Amino acid sequence: MGTDKALLTLRPGGPPMAAIVASALNRLSDDVFLVSPPRPQYAGVGAPLRPDLYGETGPLGGIASAIAHARHDFCLVVSCDMPFVNVDLLRWMAQRPRNFDVLVPTLRGDSRQGRDVVFQTMHAIYGKGCLPAIERNLRDGRLQTVAFFDEVVVETVDETEVRRFDPELRSLFSVNTPEALAQARRWAQR
Repeated sequence: MGTDKALLTLRPGGPPMAAIVASALNRLSDDVFLVSPPRPQYAGVGAPLRPDLYGETGPLGGIASAIAHARHDFCLVVSCDMPFVNVDLLRWMAQRPRNFDVLVPTLRGDSRQGRDVVFQTMHAIYGKGCLPAIERNLRDGRLQTVAFFDEVVVETVDETEVRRFDPELRSLFSVNTPEALAQARRWAQR
């Protein structure tokens, strides 16, 4: 994107995307925070900052940091570039029986993850029991987010179930390109 996605707005004068996500998550949890290196410009996003404990390890390190910092046994992870958070879907996910280490929505399609579905790993619930497997993968340089899935109990939420709450799948839409930002701004205008 060439800029900090967390601070992008969908409307002129509107809140940054990170604040939109934090506001939605604050309706679900008493432990909402942003994993990031220290950045003064994040002061107004509505959630305290927690340090990225694993340095330059991408999303997997961010997930591990969130799990490590979480006060609860399970941690909902949502990327700051997913501004169309569906609170009803997340609440439904959070109320599922805790017989998993990871609860992750999936969408049909080809994936760089080596499967026939795309795991929405930045919109998922992770148990603290995942941390040892994630840390092993980080130490071994395996940074693909799903690299540890074979070592833990993964429960998926299929696309049909997600669509019950979010028919257009906007909650899983990531604003990670200029084209995606333009689309998000069009949706926000409606």
